[in-house]
Amino acid sequence: MPIENKIKSISELAEIVSTLQSEGKKVVHCHGVFDLLHIGHIRYFRQAASWGDVLIVTVSPDRFVDKGPNRPAFGEVLRAEGVASQDGVDYVAINEWPTAEELLRAVRPDVYVKGSDFKSIESDPTGKLQLEADVCAEIGAELKLTQDIVFSSTNLINRFMSSFTDDVQEYLEMFRSRYSVTDVEAVLEKVSSLKVAVIGDTILDDYQYCTPLGASSKEPVMAFNHTGGDLFAGGVLAIANHLANLVSEVHMFTVLGEQDTQEDFVRENLNDNVTPHFAYQKDAPTLRKRRYIEGYTMTKLFEIYHMDDSGLDLETDTDLRGAVMQTAKECDLVVAADFGHGAISAECREALTQSNFLAVNTQANAGNRGFHTISGYGRCDFISLAEPELRLDTRDKSTGVIPLTESVRSRLGASMIAVTRGKKGSYVLNSDGTGVLVPAFANKVVDKIGSGDAFFSVASLVASLGNVSPEIVAFLGNIAGAIAVGIVGNKKSVTKQAIMKFVTSLLK
Repeated sequence: MPIENKIKSISELAEIVSTLQSEGKKVVHCHGVFDLLHIGHIRYFRQAASWGDVLIVTVSPDRFVDKGPNRPAFGEVLRAEGVASQDGVDYVAINEWPTAEELLRAVRPDVYVKGSDFKSIESDPTGKLQLEADVCAEIGAELKLTQDIVFSSTNLINRFMSSFTDDVQEYLEMFRSRYSVTDVEAVLEKVSSLKVAVIGDTILDDYQYCTPLGASSKEPVMAFNHTGGDLFAGGVLAIANHLANLVSEVHMFTVLGEQDTQEDFVRENLNDNVTPHFAYQKDAPTLRKRRYIEGYTMTKLFEIYHMDDSGLDLETDTDLRGAVMQTAKECDLVVAADFGHGAISAECREALTQSNFLAVNTQANAGNRGFHTISGYGRCDFISLAEPELRLDTRDKSTGVIPLTESVRSRLGASMIAVTRGKKGSYVLNSDGTGVLVPAFANKVVDKIGSGDAFFSVASLVASLGNVSPEIVAFLGNIAGAIAVGIVGNKKSVTKQAIMKFVTSLLK
């Protein structure tokens, strides 16, 4: 049969299977991504075909492939065509759902076959195979596992088709020799038991999209056409959501303005396991940073701050500080997301140093630059800074990052400090002098806003464990940052599942 005649829609495939079964034919079904067709897939199809009369294969659609960044390497149409080119395959279709459960109910094969990378239902850490087994039992299909040499498309793509530079590839080879996917996953599992308090500035990131019309005919200004907008929960709200995806419980302390408070929006955009505690600043709006953005390239044209950064009155600040420290006694760590807009007063910074473990990020931005650095804290256990923030604090433009990092770490008594360096990756140093430079893993940058927050959130949790190497802290932090730069604003937060998919794509 010509290749093009083998490829069907799911509804067409279901009708074909029903007809074949009415003729007494036994239909065998294989399903997968098949991103890089290799000898393992060919053997898989051959063995599956031997268990029936007709072999059908379904391919995961591009939008639901969860192998990590830059995957699939080949689009769904090409992958389906590649599978259809195999003589032993009778029909091919592209799945319409994220997983195989609804697919199985639609197609209803006699035998459903999984590959050699699955030793048993119990050995699948994702639990997906059990769900598929349950549907097989529901529709009366037999689930079979092939037995053969295991090959991996991900492994082959990482080795021979990587989009990373040679330097990054060389680093990953060294990292793979020291750590496995299981090692990294175990660290995230330890993190999940932590109880966290986070305090910082609420920022509403207001994106207004526009397209250029050209120069005004009467004045020397550019004119733009407004095309829409988005409002995102940024600042401490974004960090609380990142943390909440990795731990069971987060207590968040922040400041809203009494004018244009936006409290309903804030509450609606927090994860369910974030418990918010609000203080209210009199005669002030909730901080909003409105950015005007060229909608096609996502180039930021200019931004306007709607804020009053004078801080809370003494009584309200005292109440907030007391509530934070009461909760901090019961928490494994306190995360200070200090954007320098008044939510964390000087008195609060001093009190926070009494936390069991204090992780701090002081951000320099247009609203505080030159007035807000990490030196405002008397003691920190973990510090996360961007390189410009490190240089601002030390008033040093030229000295290397490594000696500057050690200077700040020792001065504030931190057990670990991380410095993010954009496309250069990050440098993490601990108190025994062990420092490591880890490259960046981002290939596609959509929006850099929030990437440092994602790094800080994940790195803080890992650093608080106390017995984790700086390299793991930097590695996981860089992955979180790489995920975040692929997201517009804070439309989504970084999840454990997304991190592990990324880890697997790098290390498998």
